[in-house]
Amino acid sequence: MYRMRSAAQNLRLSAIAPGLVQSEIRAMSVECERVGGVNLAQGVCDTEVPQPVAARAIEAIAQGYNIYTRLDGIAPLRQAIADKLARHNGIAADAEGEILVAAGATGAFYAACMALFDPGDEVILFEPFYGYHLNTLSAMRVQCVCVPLSERNWELDRDALRAAITPRTRGIVINSPSNPCGKVFARAELEVIAALAVEHDLFVLTDEIYEYFVYGGAEHISPATLPGMAERTITISGLSKTFSITGWRLGYLAADRRWMGAIGYFHDLTYVCAPSPFQHGAAAGLLELPDSFYEALATEYEAKRDLLCAALRDAGMTPSVPDGAYYVLADSSGLPGKTAREKARNLLRETGVAAVAGTAFFADGRGENLLRFCFAKRDEDLERACAALRGIHSLRG
Repeated sequence: MYRMRSAAQNLRLSAIAPGLVQSEIRAMSVECERVGGVNLAQGVCDTEVPQPVAARAIEAIAQGYNIYTRLDGIAPLRQAIADKLARHNGIAADAEGEILVAAGATGAFYAACMALFDPGDEVILFEPFYGYHLNTLSAMRVQCVCVPLSERNWELDRDALRAAITPRTRGIVINSPSNPCGKVFARAELEVIAALAVEHDLFVLTDEIYEYFVYGGAEHISPATLPGMAERTITISGLSKTFSITGWRLGYLAADRRWMGAIGYFHDLTYVCAPSPFQHGAAAGLLELPDSFYEALATEYEAKRDLLCAALRDAGMTPSVPDGAYYVLADSSGLPGKTAREKARNLLRETGVAAVAGTAFFADGRGENLLRFCFAKRDEDLERACAALRGIHSLRG
């Protein structure tokens, strides 16, 4: 009898598990696939893979590069990343000891958080936030403190950021260009964050995965280049979005070697290494593609942005036009449904276009009148989605 009671009490989920549900992004992607719609919910980036990247990965498989690599990645890719960081970001990182090739930017973020933060620590996120940042930290029993950006133009509130810092604060997460709102943090804003990080001796984890997706006069600036920031900044990025290889799970991380040993250990413990042949493909892309490739990428995606924003305006869903990344937050207050989740599902059912409820990116019930749309799609699919959105008047009744 004692054993039966003990088993019944011990066979249970962890305390944190019931609160961590499938992301709304994934849920809408599954529902979109079920109905055969156009998935503007998930940033799958299903555009063409650059030829040197695909060709070298295939060649690497044929050459037998199919076993484990070093936990921090193959030497040619680490060196290519170091060269890229120096050339495009102004970051000096040693390929031997300050760069980790990771299983996606999410894998890099997870390993860094495991290495740097303890349960009960506080880490600041800017709202709207990327849900994987919040949930990764929450899964580690780290307390997330959200600092809302201005909903009018997504500007940083310096006073709100300072007020959010407590003796338990250990770090600040920056995502620029941002998912979901496309905000590109200005130099003046980053200088404010940097000054507070230095003053309070905080880590800064910066997710720069969308660094090449910047539009108009926006400029991407890596926080690690600001005074006093090199030693405390964990720079995270990847090749998934730039080379349209989201399924390859290739990211990277650059940090001071004092932190890299522990970060590498936790990445090895969880992922062992990033996929070997894909590392060779990514290295070829970094080495062979000219700077004009990245410039053309921004031009191409700015046109996609403008196409989607025009369709959203025509549909009566005023967009917040992004300066970077490839997402748009749009006003969904005119759509039927009491919640953003209901609005997203009604939109999918009536138009075949999948979007994500704005509440996936806000705390405390905010974002109910927002939907997020992704424009990283082939032109024909994006045009089909835009045509369907323009026919939304039947949904409005």
